[in-house]
Amino acid sequence: MRWRARHDGSRPAPRPRSPGRPGGARLPAWAVDVLLGVAVAATLSFVISAEQGGRHNPDALAYLWAAGLGALMLARRRYPVIVLAVTVLGLFSYYAAGYPAVGLAVPVAAALFSAAESGRTGHAVAATAVVVAVSLSFRLLEGQDVWFVVGYELAGHVLLMATAIALGDSLRSRRSAQAGARRIAELVADRYRRDADARLHAERLAIARDLHDSIGHTTSVVSLHADVAREALGRDEARAREALGLIKATTTRTMTELRRTVALLRAPGEGPPPVVSLANLDALREPAAAAGIDLVLDIDLCPGGAPPGGQGPAGPWSDGDRLPATVHAAAFRIVQEAVTNIVRHSRGRRARVAVRVDGGVLRLSVTDDGPPGPRRERGGSGREPGRGHGVAGMRERAEALGGRLRASHEPTGFVVEAVLPLDRPA
Repeated sequence: MRWRARHDGSRPAPRPRSPGRPGGARLPAWAVDVLLGVAVAATLSFVISAEQGGRHNPDALAYLWAAGLGALMLARRRYPVIVLAVTVLGLFSYYAAGYPAVGLAVPVAAALFSAAESGRTGHAVAATAVVVAVSLSFRLLEGQDVWFVVGYELAGHVLLMATAIALGDSLRSRRSAQAGARRIAELVADRYRRDADARLHAERLAIARDLHDSIGHTTSVVSLHADVAREALGRDEARAREALGLIKATTTRTMTELRRTVALLRAPGEGPPPVVSLANLDALREPAAAAGIDLVLDIDLCPGGAPPGGQGPAGPWSDGDRLPATVHAAAFRIVQEAVTNIVRHSRGRRARVAVRVDGGVLRLSVTDDGPPGPRRERGGSGREPGRGHGVAGMRERAEALGGRLRASHEPTGFVVEAVLPLDRPA
């Protein structure tokens, strides 16, 4: 397994736009309402000043009515239906007073737009129907020309009012879509954060497991040779110095590996991380030999196995670089833990590690030639294998790749066998 901190290729979660600033700077709502109110009042005042029709000339009350319709825009967001009803009633009152004509659509367009914008499209359509029906009734009862009223003016008024309603509804729909898009962006960003946290957690667990296996192996070797050195003090100085030298060499290698891991965690972009693979198995020979165990490595990573009579033409590591890095790392850690158990617990003198690529799986076995028991002459603890977390950790590594592991006592010693798929199942 590669030592990784945040080397998972994940990208930082996108930052959602602020709900109050979806497209950059925008005017506050009250400012928009003030501008709309001023526009309504100014437009109606201009139309009134044209003095078209009516029984009375415009006076201050007529212009005050125009200002009042403009002022209603300040309440259009909170009370859209009331603003629409007051506008319609105000229009009827204006015409009942006999002031100059201002049309139908112009006085009520802003109110219709506001009602549709707030989602009251049905009220806006109903108000349009009431205004048109009442206007037609009164004008036809007054004897105005039917073709002029119905065939000429009606189409323009209805079109303008329908445009105001459609514009308000489309603006509402657009804002709703933008709010939905922002919500989706927030959910996606939250999911990215959760995925990144999950990957980081998984990486930390992987690093902790590898450190446990590596340091556990080292401490077992150190403990073993510390007991050897202690027993040799005063009796066999050469053996004591040899044991202390092995302790120093083992701890130095482990500290180097630990420093690389910590440096990688602190600065993930400084360089490629160290790779743990089956090619590192030779490093297990020395501590095993120091414990009096002859470790035999029988490695063949050629697909289909080696030809009769020896290794493949390119040696035991031919095509080994084609194995997934996760399989390399898991296989090495399983073998390392198995050899550590042999060094600590077995009374045998010989151990064998066999690794083969068989079709789409990697098969490995670790065996020794002695029954389990205390290794008092080597400083062992006397605890039988399988009582700690070593076997459970090996099994977890195999199952994490979709494989399986068996560890059992045999008449000839302790046997660990694992099968690791080269392609992890979906």
